[in-house]
Amino acid sequence: MRAISLLVTAAGMALGQTAPAKPDSPAPEPLPVTIQHEMRAGSTAIKYSTTTGRLPIANEQTGAVEGQMFFIAYTRETPTPKSQRPLMFSFNGGPGAASVWMHLGMIGPKRVRMMEDGSYPPPPFELVDNQHTFLEFADLVFIDTIGTGYSRASTADLGKKFWGVQGDIASVSEFIRLYLTRYQRYTSPLFLIGESYGTFRAAGVAGYLIDRGIAFNGVLLISSILNFQTARFNKGNDLPYSLFLPTYTATAWYHKKLPRDLQGDLKKALKESEDYAQGEFAQVLAKGDRLTPQERSDAVGKLSRLTGLDKRYIEENDLRIQIMKFIKELRRSEGKTVGRLDSRLEASEGSNGSEVPGFDPAMTAIRPPYQSLIVDYLRGALKYETDLPYYVLGGGIGNWEYGPGGTNQYADTSDALRQAFVKNPYMRLFVASGYYDLATPYFATEYTMSHLGIPPQFKGSIDKSYYEAGHMFYIHVPSLKKVSGEVADFVRRASSGGKATNSGQ
Repeated sequence: MRAISLLVTAAGMALGQTAPAKPDSPAPEPLPVTIQHEMRAGSTAIKYSTTTGRLPIANEQTGAVEGQMFFIAYTRETPTPKSQRPLMFSFNGGPGAASVWMHLGMIGPKRVRMMEDGSYPPPPFELVDNQHTFLEFADLVFIDTIGTGYSRASTADLGKKFWGVQGDIASVSEFIRLYLTRYQRYTSPLFLIGESYGTFRAAGVAGYLIDRGIAFNGVLLISSILNFQTARFNKGNDLPYSLFLPTYTATAWYHKKLPRDLQGDLKKALKESEDYAQGEFAQVLAKGDRLTPQERSDAVGKLSRLTGLDKRYIEENDLRIQIMKFIKELRRSEGKTVGRLDSRLEASEGSNGSEVPGFDPAMTAIRPPYQSLIVDYLRGALKYETDLPYYVLGGGIGNWEYGPGGTNQYADTSDALRQAFVKNPYMRLFVASGYYDLATPYFATEYTMSHLGIPPQFKGSIDKSYYEAGHMFYIHVPSLKKVSGEVADFVRRASSGGKATNSGQ
């Protein structure tokens, strides 16, 4: 990701009263803004407050403030003392994505109105009450990491400290510690929910904070990636080719490209694809050039059956179909490309000769409504006034450091999650995946979960659920309704220390 210069001055924000500043000193950070609200979820009236502002992220040794982290907190008015009410910290991923996606798509009391299937809505875009908001059963804090949303490093050079695996985990952990301290929520049942790279972060934060005295009742992974080896199509790394295959099959099924005997039943098609992916296909890939002509021919035929792609195309690509090639090739004959984030969605590019698509139909469907509505919502309903650009996805961060010198292309936080489990026997895990997600495929998540290395007694503490949509599966209204009910049950059980049951399908 290219480096950019940061706008770090927040002059002109009228967010509340502050102490007078000395004429020659920097303007103090305005106090967070608190506003009262009310909404209805079905027949239930929900009264709640929002607190919107920034918290300082200070250097642990010197105490110098190195960044300001933006947040939006929702606290419901209930007879239960807030110190006992579940509290959920939420962030998205990227790296470089603000928390807007889950905030206005799944969790918060407002959501972006999309079409019923999650496709692009006609402008002007609209926020509506979220009838499935998680605020019904938990208070919510949405965190924008440094360089996303309105979060900023104190100087452009300091940004580098936050734009990497370890700095990111440490800064988000520090935000959580400071929020719990300032708002007196240490005795609340605590939850983390991350999406995409946010799941990588959530695993790291859970492991980081358990060693600093903060334990979570539950961690929720939405469209998960904890081990980057499962998703890097690099020379010599054959793992993604087998782990992406079931999602290729799901996509081909959705677009009616499978043989008749597979086309009638998605679960049947996925079972055949999963069995082949983790069995014979893994062996085929491992053999490389040692394959016999018959073995190679058999593999080509099987892959064509499970992907809907032409045998010749599979042969020309040495049995290894990278993700961007797949989404371009599947419907090339119709002049269409399918989405990476949600392979149900499609678009016509106008040019059909390229090897890979020019854009992702799923991203182009969601970015304009989410980006415009979050800024309008913050300034209008939440009364947070600033002229800073709100960085929704990219634009606010520089190159991301996955390891020392950028060497660790297979970054992995799964062991941090394992450490959180074994050090906190009451922690529960909820893992949610979309069948049509080609960014973080569900079978890659299955692989990672089966390689956590946790003791057998903890395996009953993991809930898994699947949705017939993509990466942001909640833009599909039936999936939104489903996940809200499942998470409500998960939070209730985890808050009371009840054992989770494996709900995998």
